Amino acid sequence: MAGETLPGVAREDRTDARVVLHVDMDCFYASCERLREPSLRGEPLVVGMGYEDGESFGAVATASYEAREFGVESAQPISQALERLPPIEASGDEPGGRYRPVDIEYYQSVAEEVREILHDCADVVREVSIDEAYLDVTDSTAWRTVDDGSDRERTLAEGVGRHLKQRIAREVGVPASVGVAPNMSAAKVASDHDKPDGLVVVPPGSVRDFLAPLSVTEVHGVGPVTAREMGEMGIETAGDLAAADPDRLEARFGSRGRELHDRARGVDDREVTPTGRPKSLSRESAFAEATDDADEKADVVTGLAADVADRARRRGAMYRTIGIKVVVPPYDVNTRARSLSGPVDDPDLVREVALDLLAEFDGDAARKVGVRVSNLSFADADQSRLDGWEGSDATVSTDEADEAPAGAESAESDGERGDATDGQVSLGDFD
Repeated sequence: MAGETLPGVAREDRTDARVVLHVDMDCFYASCERLREPSLRGEPLVVGMGYEDGESFGAVATASYEAREFGVESAQPISQALERLPPIEASGDEPGGRYRPVDIEYYQSVAEEVREILHDCADVVREVSIDEAYLDVTDSTAWRTVDDGSDRERTLAEGVGRHLKQRIAREVGVPASVGVAPNMSAAKVASDHDKPDGLVVVPPGSVRDFLAPLSVTEVHGVGPVTAREMGEMGIETAGDLAAADPDRLEARFGSRGRELHDRARGVDDREVTPTGRPKSLSRESAFAEATDDADEKADVVTGLAADVADRARRRGAMYRTIGIKVVVPPYDVNTRARSLSGPVDDPDLVREVALDLLAEFDGDAARKVGVRVSNLSFADADQSRLDGWEGSDATVSTDEADEAPAGAESAESDGERGDATDGQVSLGDFD
């Protein structure tokens, strides 16, 4: 009976329904800029593609919520954004905004930290874009309610969502909105429902009621064109869509019409499928204050190296590249890596290489350090060891060693809503 549904029992009504999380990083590019420049917090902030300081060409990649209050939106020409929200240096007595160019390499480095947390919290992760992912945590939690001393019932599933949000905020320093539901489409709607920094839980049996009053545009997969055509059919809300004749919808929209009808009713049997095995595994740790103490940095790197090597072994992964990250004030990210002649599983080697690479930063203050193994191999082969450094390639940056190129727009089989949520233009994938 595994994976089957009893006759007459909808999947969303079952007590053993899946637990799916949708994680959406709030205004991610703007959040990254604020992480690098804390003085930008609370300020209207616009991150532009192709934008250069003092110029008016390019397009808005993302706008902070404060900037949106002035009518600045993603994909808007920078020239139009500048009219609605002049740079603070030129705004005079009027409210002004801050403008920054896109720095995709930096955003990817922050996204990597988020990704490590996601994979640590769930065995099944589907990475959709640099700022968005689905997690299936069914095997590690449940919809059972618990008494936590609060004035309302909470589910174990909610606790997982809250824990994930707190880890991202604490360990990375950027906000995330999380939706928790028994299926992918409902979880995605839930993550959008209370932005920014939201946590919305939709237990089994309540999905249809949760969706019913929302605009039909909120149904996962309904874009502007489809919404307009549905409006012509008298369908304005998700409740209207759920109550519509599925045969009529299929006649108008093909098989997708019936699929959207199901989603509006809270029915979505898609499995959360991983987009692929990770290309790297890493661990990072921030110091309470920037430190130039060599022993303190080495102690932390030693611990991180042991942890990363252990995670690789537990996942059955060998690695061809070992690297470190050192973040120096204010937030300059430095990466160094060493490529090996073949895949290895060798915790001692990870520690030795990491400390050797760290020596380049002796005397430099560090806000954060990290250790990474990359160019992973999951082949079912005998685990190998390399004694010493013979055959090692020259030191290269982590980006050269294992990062995929940027520029791929977020894509998913979501009809007309394949772009990143939260009004951000996606410039690259988690990978």
